Amino acid sequence: MMNSTPFTADPAAIRTALITGASSGIGEALAHCFAAAHFNLILVARSEGKLKQLARTLAQQHGVKAQVQVADLSQSGAADHLAAVLQRQQRVVDVLVNCAGVLEQGAFTAIPHASHQQIIDLNISGLTAMLSAFVPSMVKRGAGRVLNVASIAAFQPVPTLASYAASKAYVLSLSESLGEELRATGVTVTALCPGITATNMFTQASDSNGKLAHLPGFLVGDVKQVAEMAFAACMKGDAICVPGVVNRAAMIASRGTPKWLIRRLGGMLGRKAL
Repeated sequence: MMNSTPFTADPAAIRTALITGASSGIGEALAHCFAAAHFNLILVARSEGKLKQLARTLAQQHGVKAQVQVADLSQSGAADHLAAVLQRQQRVVDVLVNCAGVLEQGAFTAIPHASHQQIIDLNISGLTAMLSAFVPSMVKRGAGRVLNVASIAAFQPVPTLASYAASKAYVLSLSESLGEELRATGVTVTALCPGITATNMFTQASDSNGKLAHLPGFLVGDVKQVAEMAFAACMKGDAICVPGVVNRAAMIASRGTPKWLIRRLGGMLGRKAL
C-alpha cells in the first residue's frame, strides 16, 4: 500500500496544507497534526466562526499561520474560485486534504432526493473539483501530497448508507487510480479509510438512530488517533490508510470474499440497523 516516492519539497521550507472540512471531526484533528509538524494552514469549511476559533488555537499552540477560507464546496465553481483566490495571494499548497463530506443514514427510500444529491455534490463532485484545481500545480512543481478521506464503507455495499458508501467507493477508486497515474511525478495520493469514528457526524447519526449509540466501544475509533495515522500515511505517500485492527481485517476480508457473500452479510447487518 506504500508509494515510496519521497516528499521532495524542501524540508527546511515552511510548507502549507489546505484542509477542507476543517471546522470539526477528522478535519479539525488533522489541522492539529499538520500544525504540530509546523505546516501553515489554509482552513476551509462553511462555518466561519469555528474556523476562526480553530485558527486562533493553532496559532497559539503551534506558532503557525492559519488562514480561514469560507467555502461551500458542494456548489459548482467553489473549488475554482478558492484556487483563484489563493493564486492571487501567491499561496502555494503543498498538501491538499479533502475531508469535507456529508453522511445520511437510513433506508434509501426514506431519504429525500435532495439529501442524496447533497452527498453526490460534496463527497464526489466537490472532492473531484478540488483535485482538478490543485493537483496540476503540484505536478508542475514536482512535489506534493494529497489526502482524500474515504471510509471503510468504500470496500463493501452498506445498506442504510447506500449513497454515502457509494460516494466513498468513488473516492477510494479515484485516489488509487490517480495515485498510479501520478507515480514518479513527486506527487502522491493517499486514501484514508476510517471506520466509525467519534466525531460530530457520528453523534448526529446516533441521534437519528439510537441503535448506533449502543455499538461496542472497540468499534468506535478515536479521532485524534485516526488523524495521526492519516498524517503519517500521507507524509510517507502510502496509497491507503485504514486505521484500526478491526477495520483492516474487515478491509482484507472484503477484498478476498465473494461479492455475493459480502452483499448478504452487509444486508443482514444493515437491516438490523434500521
